[in-house]
Amino acid sequence: MDKMAGQSIEIHLSSVAATEIFAAELAKVLKPGIVVYLEGALGAGKTTLVRGVLAARGFRGRVKSPTYTLVEVYPGVAHFDLYRLTDPEELEWFGVRDYFEGDTLCFIEWPEKGAGELPPADLVSRLEVEGTGRKLTLGAFSQRGLKVLSCLSIAAFG
Repeated sequence: MDKMAGQSIEIHLSSVAATEIFAAELAKVLKPGIVVYLEGALGAGKTTLVRGVLAARGFRGRVKSPTYTLVEVYPGVAHFDLYRLTDPEELEWFGVRDYFEGDTLCFIEWPEKGAGELPPADLVSRLEVEGTGRKLTLGAFSQRGLKVLSCLSIAAFG
């Protein structure tokens, strides 16, 4: 995400609770079919962000990292973790394209591992450990992403 397409925002998240509050704001403006790439080191908070979005959308079950399953599916949301993927073509084995053809909101951790098999991101979220908190950079890479970012800026910071 070294080159942000058009627009990005940067936010300091001081705690897990702050991440969940931000995720709730993000959930309000995410639309069906949007693809969000999640970047950051192990333990940076990628799954916490997804958990917060799901909670804000009313999901009350357990949200776990899909590190071993590659994908966890929730109502209207697919959460991928490609960390253990050894070849992007492995994505075809479980019908990855089906998730991107409808109205499923898709979060993809370690998207670089699926290069060539994934659709382009509408949004890219990069989480970095910063002291006891996190720095989140959210960039838009499509018209839909720009719309989300502009609505988010108004909703969360306006």
